[in-house]
Amino acid sequence: MSDPGLTADGAEPLRIDVRRGFPTDEELAALMAVVSEAYEREAAAAVVDETPAVSTWTRTQRRLRGPFPRGVTWGRFVG
Repeated sequence: MSDPGLTADGAEPLRIDVRRGFPTDEELAALMAVVSEAYEREAAAAVVDETPAVSTWTRTQRRLRGPFPRGVTWGRFVG
């Protein structure tokens, strides 16, 4: 069984509510053609960049501090 609210390709059908006036079938068809073409162009241009973004955690991460040099004397104190 298929859902009666879906089209043959499984998408929901487009719904247009006319708020004023009485458009003809030709006007509605022209509207559908223009909106569909604009949507297809936008969908084709909306591609995700393949390079992974640097996360905030990686960007703020500091390098680990190296060990203290044991042979160096600190200040005036030698001992």
